[in-house]
Amino acid sequence: MSSTHADRQTLKLGDALAEIGVSRAAFYRMRARGQAPRLLKLPNGQIRIRRADLNAWFDSCEVSEAC
Repeated sequence: MSSTHADRQTLKLGDALAEIGVSRAAFYRMRARGQAPRLLKLPNGQIRIRRADLNAWFDSCEVSEAC
């Protein structure tokens, strides 16, 4: 199975935080509670988030409207 460009696209942590709208500290608190998207740690220590993981995380945050 081959991956598409969208599957391989990654965001720098700062870019992902801007899109989510939270501070770095709030993000790490969410991560400690298991409520943040998965991270990639590169060999040079930089953090990235796959676009697909961020989109899946956004989808998991959806709630159905109350009646």
